[in-house]
Amino acid sequence: MKTRKASIGLLLVIVLYYVFPLMSRALWQPDETRYAEISREMLVSGDWIVPHFLGLRYFEKPAIGYWINNLGQWVFGKTNFAVHFGSTFSIILTALMVYWMAWRLWQDHRLGMTAVAIFSSCLLVYSIGTYAVLDPMVALCLAATMCSFWKAVQVPQGWRKGLWYLVVGVACGLGFMTKGFLALVVPLLSVMPWIIVTKRWKEVLSYGTLLLLGSLMISLPWVIAIACREPDFWHYFIWVEHIRRFAEDGAQHKAVFWYYLPVLLLGSLPWLALLPGALLCAWRERQAQSSASYLLGWAVMPLLFFSLSNGKLLTYILPCFAPLALLMARYATVWGGRALKVNGVINVLFGLLCVVAIAGILAPWGPVQHALFGRDEVRKIVLAVLGFLIWAAVGGLTLWAPAARWCWASLCPAGIALLFGYAIPQEVIDAKQPQAFIEMVRPQLENSRFILTDSVGVAAGLAWELERSDILLFSCPGELAYGLSYPDSSGRFVSKEGFSNWLHEHCKDGAVALVLLLPDRNAQLDHLPRADIAYRRGRLMLLAYDKSRS
Repeated sequence: MKTRKASIGLLLVIVLYYVFPLMSRALWQPDETRYAEISREMLVSGDWIVPHFLGLRYFEKPAIGYWINNLGQWVFGKTNFAVHFGSTFSIILTALMVYWMAWRLWQDHRLGMTAVAIFSSCLLVYSIGTYAVLDPMVALCLAATMCSFWKAVQVPQGWRKGLWYLVVGVACGLGFMTKGFLALVVPLLSVMPWIIVTKRWKEVLSYGTLLLLGSLMISLPWVIAIACREPDFWHYFIWVEHIRRFAEDGAQHKAVFWYYLPVLLLGSLPWLALLPGALLCAWRERQAQSSASYLLGWAVMPLLFFSLSNGKLLTYILPCFAPLALLMARYATVWGGRALKVNGVINVLFGLLCVVAIAGILAPWGPVQHALFGRDEVRKIVLAVLGFLIWAAVGGLTLWAPAARWCWASLCPAGIALLFGYAIPQEVIDAKQPQAFIEMVRPQLENSRFILTDSVGVAAGLAWELERSDILLFSCPGELAYGLSYPDSSGRFVSKEGFSNWLHEHCKDGAVALVLLLPDRNAQLDHLPRADIAYRRGRLMLLAYDKSRS
């Protein structure tokens, strides 16, 4: 009976966090609008080989992540839920692998359920798992690789062992098809310490051919197909997306070496107090227990690898949370003790601190000159405060009987999950969620022969909402500079200096709409021709030019 109740409770937690919120979640630019539009264009064109973004070649990622998003849109239609489905589906599958791995390691159903609850409710996992990016798919492939490798090394010599090594290769190939060569390097680094400690070099090398065969089986058809269609793909993907992003000083999203330390700490909430003990316990047991060193390498090596990279994004360390959840679950169930009570205290303090920050600093009556919330957004402030009060309240409940109720901490983010979409300040919506603005000016946009914007993320939102990929880039090409460099893409970019002449010529063919994402509320537009219609909301602005101007 207890097992059944725990299973039902865990299912409700997953539905609460990963299904209900997506019903009302708008798309954020640039990431979510980008991946929504790439998949929409794939489905419309029927070309599943070469990714295109706004009708331009887009070589930043291989194809499988887009294919998963395609399936979401194919099943659920052109909806925001469909765009988020790929990420959520990947996280749920990864959670199942966490349970499978717990069972393989310890044959303990309760511990496996606990690991899934911890993994599913970690703040970073939940945040990325409901955000339409490719990192959840990458985390799924890496988890599949690590789980299947553990199974492969446990199977006795024979055809079954060879089959499992082939599965490992397939998982690696899927990772490569999602993220590229990093999906091959990261698992290799993760298992390296364990291989060294257990002296498994000979076995791994002897089955290396099957690993390679599995990877080639799954990836080679697409690799050849895109090389035939776009010979320049691999030059760009290897040089720009791997070598330059990882090593060069000019890499995107440059950050300090210790960037991931605070990300890891905050991302492990509401289980932060379990993290130090879990890592320390695994370190102490690394010699006595093979599983401890395996999980430790799986968690730590990707963290170190990405810390060495010049380009950093918080989503990169998502794969670390599957092994961390396993380690924290075992630590809590076996050694927990005082850490369970400390965890409750941390959650109470975190929830209350966020309440103070929202109500006392970010609210319009706070000390900040330009508050995040407007004076007419009291309802949103109340919802945001309520979300974190729920976090603190649940943390307080775990303190009444830490040994029995510590698992209730998985419900700490429940308020945020349900209320976040309704508590976003209008200023943030106007800057990061262009769908609402596009809907307000839809008549002017639909009547425009040409649409330009100075933001790639907004351009993706326009293309997604209007179902047209011919949005032109204005002033700044951004991440589409490479796609725009092809001769057949000439005319898709309009410079700020040449806009007046371009406008004079193209207004002869129809109305023009220019959508701008302004740097701040006080930005001036003196350098642009006077528009026939101007509409502004927050940082987004529409300038409409009638055909009669010609």
